[in-house]
Amino acid sequence: MGLFSRNEKNGGIMDEIRCDEPSYLIWKWHPKDSKEGDNNRENSIRWGSSLRVKDGEVAVFVYKQKNGTMQDFIVGPFDQILKTANLPILANIIGLAYDGGTPFQAEVYFINLARIIQVKFAVPYFDVYDPRFEDFGVPLAVRGTISFKISDYKEFIKLHRLNNFSLEDFQNQIRDTVVRYAKDIVANAPSANNIPLIQIETKISQINDIIEYDIKERLKEDFGVDVSGVDIASIELDKSSEGYRQLMSVTKDITAATKKAEAEAKIKDIADKQRIEVEDYEGKLRIQREEGQYAQHKQTQSNNIDAYKIEKQSEVGIAGANALGKMGENNAGSVDLGNGDSGFNPAAMMAGMALGGAVGQNLANTMNGIMSSNTVSQANNNTPPPIPETRYNVAVDGQVTGPYNIETLQQMANNGQFFRDSLVWKQGMSQWVRADSVEELRKLFETIPPVPPKKK
Repeated sequence: MGLFSRNEKNGGIMDEIRCDEPSYLIWKWHPKDSKEGDNNRENSIRWGSSLRVKDGEVAVFVYKQKNGTMQDFIVGPFDQILKTANLPILANIIGLAYDGGTPFQAEVYFINLARIIQVKFAVPYFDVYDPRFEDFGVPLAVRGTISFKISDYKEFIKLHRLNNFSLEDFQNQIRDTVVRYAKDIVANAPSANNIPLIQIETKISQINDIIEYDIKERLKEDFGVDVSGVDIASIELDKSSEGYRQLMSVTKDITAATKKAEAEAKIKDIADKQRIEVEDYEGKLRIQREEGQYAQHKQTQSNNIDAYKIEKQSEVGIAGANALGKMGENNAGSVDLGNGDSGFNPAAMMAGMALGGAVGQNLANTMNGIMSSNTVSQANNNTPPPIPETRYNVAVDGQVTGPYNIETLQQMANNGQFFRDSLVWKQGMSQWVRADSVEELRKLFETIPPVPPKKK
């Protein structure tokens, strides 16, 4: 006996099993002229009936067997007459015991795999708190749409009883779940994502992504549907509420104080930088001035070395004379005869004589030097004067230093105190000029190595 037998008693009328509903998610097929509630007739599939399953949908056959309820699936596109040969997926029910000619008893459901269901949802006003100002709760509402479809139809059937399925009830379940999750995410958004509550209306895109990511996994697990998108249309603060007015007042005060502090900090930073730059510049000028004065002082000493020696020797002589004048103090020259009176102090006398000898020797040397100089001067009166040497004044920080001879300038150049662009002047010049523009000075810089390149 074939899977589907001709039943003359039922007229042998051929049924066409297909779904013509324009918009559906789950739809149950009924044979012609069947009455709802008459399960035998309602679920009877006659011999020679045709099955048409469009692309993007699946037909589910639910029937009973000895070991329980069975399900077979035919995914579209499919358009054939029902026969055992062309429905091997149903061949396992051939062994069922049929009362001759009784039609095959099965429920047929069509599941739309292509349709995207959109469900609008709204979270009514609920209080949300800014973590920085937890004393002020502001009412907030959320509105949006969620879009989903069925991809894993077998998992979907496990989670939902097809014979009791209601699209309206299913949409309500989805809506309630989305509202619950969206409310929880929005309520925690200020603290979890560091979003100021008064700015939460401008963070719809960020919050939308968080809700979509969280809901996708939950709805797939709980309802067996794939979420294709979540669109948060609005997040509205109740700006007429007392909590909103209090929060705005506190926030404005803090914002104004923050801006003032930031402005003062920036002004202080600028002033500190300017002060440091001025101090650095003054320090550089002072160092350059001191170095120039030191070089000039040393040059003056070099030019007057003989007078400088006499001056220092005279200072030593004066110090020695002062020491001799104090030799009588503290009974240094008295003789002590052993009766407690002041007396002769041999140690002090010996120290005084030693010091006096040193001073006398120094004075003698000084006088000899002076006499030698006079003798040399008298002798030099008969010799020609020394050849004059060229000396240049150098401008350092707007001050005139020098004059310096060529040897001193060479030393200053080697020490980094005299440069190619330094301004110089000597007698006979009409104006100050760069050092490297003078022929005899240009040679001073030829022995100075150039600045080594910086390491890369």
